[in-house]
Amino acid sequence: MRRLLRDRGACVRARWSQADDLPRVLAWLFVFVFAAAAEAQVQVDLKFKRLQYIAYEPVVATVAITNLAGRDIELRDADGQSWLGFEITGSEEQPIGPLNAANRESPLRIQAGQRVTRQIDLTPLYPVHEYGAYHVRTNIYFADLGKFFYSSTRVFEVTDARPIWQQTVGVPDGKGASGEVRTYSLMTNRFPDHTSLYVRVQDKDTGVVYATYSLGRTIAFEQPQAEIDRANQLHVLHCAAPRAWSYARVGLNGELLEHSSFMETKTRPRLVHSGGGEVAVHGGMVQAPAQSSGSKAPKLSARPPGGPTQDR
Repeated sequence: MRRLLRDRGACVRARWSQADDLPRVLAWLFVFVFAAAAEAQVQVDLKFKRLQYIAYEPVVATVAITNLAGRDIELRDADGQSWLGFEITGSEEQPIGPLNAANRESPLRIQAGQRVTRQIDLTPLYPVHEYGAYHVRTNIYFADLGKFFYSSTRVFEVTDARPIWQQTVGVPDGKGASGEVRTYSLMTNRFPDHTSLYVRVQDKDTGVVYATYSLGRTIAFEQPQAEIDRANQLHVLHCAAPRAWSYARVGLNGELLEHSSFMETKTRPRLVHSGGGEVAVHGGMVQAPAQSSGSKAPKLSARPPGGPTQDR
């Protein structure tokens, strides 16, 4: 009988102990749920179109931000923090700092439930031109909560392409950089499903690279044609697909000045020098009219330029 009473007493005490712990359990559960809800208020995703990039070409990160706060929010710089940032580490896990701490994004207002994307070229913002792998994570600072939200870590690799042609020219008189020199290079790089043709413009004396970008897909067994006109601009004609040709005119500072497509007919397109030193495409039939652009290909803060696709 005494043993039975002792066991019942232990049961009663255990129940009272569980009842005493219940408020604490509920409090911890509330904190956990609240924290989980707070973490979900801003969702951040990061993507790159490719795993591999050529040194100095635009490395465009696509950042997607989803507002799950249940109300409209505004992302803005505050408390000495930029609302949009990147954490980058190199092949040896060394942190990669920005080239200019003054780079800032304008405020962004996002409606409740809305998903917005921004494309950021990392090349002019961070020194990511050395060969190797880079690990990247995006951080979003939400000033209303005073906290950061992070994306998953993504990886891209920087390598170099195979040079196939190169020419050094002087900058003509009357230009802003008169007396300097520029080296044009054509390079190819093989991807799993295609080969791309690249152009690079640099000053080898100073080490400055003005531009590196893709001129599009190319058929490997067709050697591209390259000519320099009287203004020392580069003209490139290459076979992009069977019977399809792509033409580009590149300026001394890497500007993509003109881009068009030609179809091979009874004659094959070719670059021809005129008597006055001009260069033009003869033969074939124009498929896409020439598109002109005065922008410099590598000076991108938001997205790749028009013309040849950067992510091929």
